[in-house]
Amino acid sequence: MKEMNLDDNSNSLVQTVTNGDSEKISTSRFSSLLASKDRDYLLCSREAEADQVKISDLEGKVIGIYFSANWYPPCRNFNQVMIDVYEQLKSNGSNFEIVFVSSDEDLDAFNSYRESMPWLSVPFSDLETKKALNRKFEVEGIPCLVILQPDDNKDRATLYDGVELIYRYGFEAFPFTKEKLEELQREERMKHESQTVNKLLTNPERDYILGQTTTKEVPVDSLIGKTVGLYFSAQWCFPCVKFTPKLISIYQKIKQTLKEKSGEDFEIVFVSNDRDQSSFDSYFGTMPWLALPFGDPTIRSLAKYFDVQGIPCLIIIGPDGKTVTKQGRSLINLYQENAYPFTDAKVELLEKEVEEAAKSLPRSEYHAGHRHELTLVSEGTGGGPFICCDCDEQGFGWAYQCLECGYEVHPRCMRALPSAGSIEGR
Repeated sequence: MKEMNLDDNSNSLVQTVTNGDSEKISTSRFSSLLASKDRDYLLCSREAEADQVKISDLEGKVIGIYFSANWYPPCRNFNQVMIDVYEQLKSNGSNFEIVFVSSDEDLDAFNSYRESMPWLSVPFSDLETKKALNRKFEVEGIPCLVILQPDDNKDRATLYDGVELIYRYGFEAFPFTKEKLEELQREERMKHESQTVNKLLTNPERDYILGQTTTKEVPVDSLIGKTVGLYFSAQWCFPCVKFTPKLISIYQKIKQTLKEKSGEDFEIVFVSNDRDQSSFDSYFGTMPWLALPFGDPTIRSLAKYFDVQGIPCLIIIGPDGKTVTKQGRSLINLYQENAYPFTDAKVELLEKEVEEAAKSLPRSEYHAGHRHELTLVSEGTGGGPFICCDCDEQGFGWAYQCLECGYEVHPRCMRALPSAGSIEGR
């Protein structure tokens, strides 16, 4: 985890205790970060009785500096998760507070976003403080949650990865100390080491999943010994709706191949992020596999357990019940049905085949969907992870890339023109 000292040339933030070997944060610490020459307060939530709170009231608390913006969907998605965690911590009497630092473009957007927030905010008009905080914590992307401890000695370092920790552990991450996070990591390792399909997909009230209809119950035990894909998806998500037909086609091809070979089996379980029962029913009705019931508490625990931060997401569980990969979607996009059984050994073999096939590809081509010449590149020659501009899916390794504007396509998505002259007049 990234650590950062909060030393500042203009403010003495750390005072050494004369008798000891420990350090304490000065009582002016939060003021030096969050106040301005004209302001010693923060805005309260819109539902609070008071409009303002003194910054000095934050002393002794664990503080989350929350950089976010209303216009950015990942921020809005994380915001709801953060609200749930914050309210749980406050109800437990935890000494935790959040301070929102807005990246919104105007006051109306700021006010609209802040209406949903039960925590404090730096006033939208205080541009200097917002800029100073962004510089201080080297914020390169949002949402960003920086965790500050009441003291900042070596065992309680400032954390930059608050968003990841909230997604991964929820309110259990509090108080975000080194000891607490190490404890959670140990528990997580133990869970993964003892992981089984039953432990993942059942709960005390349910030992089944849904079959082809929402009324058919299939025992979770029937998945033991199979390769299982956990498909996190939702009907409201455009990338999900676009990827699902491709996954259905690949699923059916894998099932057919395994049926001919016998001895192995593959199954997918839909883990819904839909917003209502009717959307779930409609979306699941298009799928040929199994599903967890809509709104089942296991859905949230699985997303947290596997640290699912975006959908669609396909996590592969092996016949032994252990996680094979969290990159099932990318492997499907890259290798289609050949990706099965998604193991490291199979991926290594496929990568070698791609490398060998690349030797016979033209070094440059004109693509039907782009006016400039595209050059064949690999990770070692300027390539790397990319989103294919033809199929909108992720790619790795080899790609045809426009050196003028960055346009990239998978080699398999190349629709080459007969000659360069074919693009004249386009």
